[in-house]
Amino acid sequence: MTQMHYDELDLAVIERCDGLRKDAGDTIFVAKELEAVKAKTYDQKFANLNALKLFDMSSDVDPGADTISYQSLGSVGMAKTIANYATDFTRVDVLAEEHIAKVIAGGAAYGYTMQDLRRAAMARKPLPARKAIAVRRALDEYINRIAFHGDAKYGVVGILDNPNIGNYTVPGDGSGSSTKFKDKTAVQILRDMNGIINSVSKQTNDVENPNTLVLPPDQYNYIAYTPYSDVVADSILSVFKRNNPDVTVLKANELAGAGVGGLDMMIAYVKDVDHQTLEVPLPFTQHTIQQKGLEFEVPCEVRTAGVLIYYPLSMNKASGI
Repeated sequence: MTQMHYDELDLAVIERCDGLRKDAGDTIFVAKELEAVKAKTYDQKFANLNALKLFDMSSDVDPGADTISYQSLGSVGMAKTIANYATDFTRVDVLAEEHIAKVIAGGAAYGYTMQDLRRAAMARKPLPARKAIAVRRALDEYINRIAFHGDAKYGVVGILDNPNIGNYTVPGDGSGSSTKFKDKTAVQILRDMNGIINSVSKQTNDVENPNTLVLPPDQYNYIAYTPYSDVVADSILSVFKRNNPDVTVLKANELAGAGVGGLDMMIAYVKDVDHQTLEVPLPFTQHTIQQKGLEFEVPCEVRTAGVLIYYPLSMNKASGI
């Protein structure tokens, strides 16, 4: 049997309508064009949606799940010197706190009128993909928004509002007792960047050492283009990277105004799937076309639980930079 490249379910819906001439060439043409539009939405890339850049996505959970059970972990205890035939071994254990995360759905749709399909079939011209791309963008933005801010109405906590993440206090010793980078010297800025990294290491007895530091765009650009001093022409960022070769510094517009009182925030954390994941049980999915009156609609759906943090002490945030 010849492999068809268009969606046969969509074709079946179009064939049942009375708005197109009963011509197999017309219906197949429209079905192929619809399939091309769907494919284009999957290929589309959007900038400035940083959740997938900052956190590894996991789709291991079945999309039918309404909740995800997970544990946040921390270790207790330490080894000690023992004598021969000792029986008084100290216990080292893992403290596990059970959490239940809700999986919520985001949906949107795009469509074409009967006349749109007739015009495309008559002229043999592609269906415009702008509507479909806009829907893909909207659902990508939805996942990004849930990752950072959650949805209080449905009980989903965002990474910026997670109460289990620690806070690093930025010293207010800039000009006018300011905590902001722009009001501080290069030495003070480096101290603040190292400070939040070291705060994670300190609170975990050096078990967790952050490999990622994320700044808002203004602060990132400031340290990237500001020389360290009149003597050292390297940027503040270059000096930081030289002293912290294992730390990746990124920027994310979502951190601008995300701190206490609308102040800018930075976060430092251990980035890997064992420490946190962006749970998306159902990635962007387009369902079969549906006829509604004189319009054909394509419903689209995603399901997400936001960012799950398995080791809360491996992350700290700081406001006021």
